[in-house]
Amino acid sequence: MKTNFTLNGTAQSIEIDPDTPLLWAIRDHLQLTGTKYGCGIAQCGACTVHLNGKPNRSCVTPVSAAAGKVVTTIEGLANSAVSAEGLAIQNAWNDAAVVQCGYCQSGQIMSATALLKTHPQPSDEDIDRAMAGNICRCSTYMRIRAAIKHAATDLRGEVMS
Repeated sequence: MKTNFTLNGTAQSIEIDPDTPLLWAIRDHLQLTGTKYGCGIAQCGACTVHLNGKPNRSCVTPVSAAAGKVVTTIEGLANSAVSAEGLAIQNAWNDAAVVQCGYCQSGQIMSATALLKTHPQPSDEDIDRAMAGNICRCSTYMRIRAAIKHAATDLRGEVMS
């Protein structure tokens, strides 16, 4: 069965079992490997993508759920036309030296980007809520919080103190 959706701004049509997880359609069929497999049960967040702009765990989402929708992966955030928030988050991630092993980071960045789209000045509680379920084995949570705040400040054009 063919499934049609937009991936990172490009129309896609793939012949695939509609029950195949979106993660495997993205990684195996469309060759975008930035989205990671972590747990397979939507508990770790490594597989987070945006589905119509909202964070979504692609390991448990059938590709059929993406039919006719817009999917954005970590690779798509490199395009400022797609997401100014995504670029700001990625820059802040580098500035705050968030990454240790890096395995969870694409999912973390996708969740943080979605947060800034809906909460441009997130409180600590907003950050906790948005990032809940994104597990970092290296425990860089304090740097993640700092990077999100840094990106929010950058997007507002303010200078960090």
